[in-house]
Amino acid sequence: MKEIVKPLLAWYQENARVLPWRQEPSPYHVWLSEIMLQQTRVEAVKEYYRRFLEHLPTVQDLAEVEEEELLKLWQGLGYYNRVRNLQKAAQIICTQYGGIFPTEYHAWLALPGIGEYTAGAVVSIAFGKKEPAVDGNVYRIYTRLRTDGTDITKTELKKRVRQELLEIMPEDPGGFNQALMDLGAMVCLPNGTPLCDQCPLQTYCKAHQAGTELSYPVKPSGKPRRIEKRTVFLLEYQGRYLLQKRPDRGLLAGLWEFPGQEGHLTLEQVMDGLQDLGVSADGHTSDITLIGKAKHIFSHVEWHMLGYEIHLSAISDKLRDHGVFCTLSELRDTYSIPSAFAVYLKYLFSDPEKNIEK
Repeated sequence: MKEIVKPLLAWYQENARVLPWRQEPSPYHVWLSEIMLQQTRVEAVKEYYRRFLEHLPTVQDLAEVEEEELLKLWQGLGYYNRVRNLQKAAQIICTQYGGIFPTEYHAWLALPGIGEYTAGAVVSIAFGKKEPAVDGNVYRIYTRLRTDGTDITKTELKKRVRQELLEIMPEDPGGFNQALMDLGAMVCLPNGTPLCDQCPLQTYCKAHQAGTELSYPVKPSGKPRRIEKRTVFLLEYQGRYLLQKRPDRGLLAGLWEFPGQEGHLTLEQVMDGLQDLGVSADGHTSDITLIGKAKHIFSHVEWHMLGYEIHLSAISDKLRDHGVFCTLSELRDTYSIPSAFAVYLKYLFSDPEKNIEK
């Protein structure tokens, strides 16, 4: 494996992506970017990264910010446990380390939300420590170089890759790790045919020599996602819309949502469901509009949603106790609403005919 180091670093020097967190690779910046980049495309992260640092420029700011503001800054990135753990780790850094970032791999590994990859990325890039940062890009490159058909979820492969990278780690470990990241993102592609003619490692790649690049990496087939049908209510009263908080545990824990019920409800069923919220058909509703379908995909489940906008002429005490009625500006600026409801938010802020599948 040692023969790949020089050509890889030479390629990186000429082809490295220009990314905002690379301009000033402090531990805070590297750590924040790596957490944001989990399950999220680079281009999508850039604006979130800029806005987050504008509001929370230091780890102390992150440790002290109110959760509602923190979640609002994260809105649209999803996987909200990432940012909750980010704050927990920031609080530990401030209380146990006096606001000074630890420099050692195992200290980072002990923080909430930090795995082997993130710990390796932070200490190698920010502190120059010789630690690998092994992610999906690295597994893909390694298994193609080696024609290694081991299931990439197996611990034996993880240990082997980490050990081999440790043995060849150069004097610039941060550059080496980022070179592997960029090679995997730009050349040794995860979907579709890799750009082998642009790869600095093609001479050393056994899969390329055999023409079997697409056979690697080997991973188990995932279980099909569970389909859940839901009906979403946009309940409006005097220009305000009802939001309720989800339970503290489970999917989208503790976030705000529009109320709703399981299943795709007919108009008659909607009226029955509204009675459970303290809304009577004869005394409280003035207009009900079917606003259409939306779908949101989580890692293990799909929500297939059907939305109704319901204008209320009065609201009961029971409904007041069910959540908070928010203005459109509060929906936009204050409350963190998961991207699962993005289609319905878009409906409220623009022409519904352009955005909703009828």
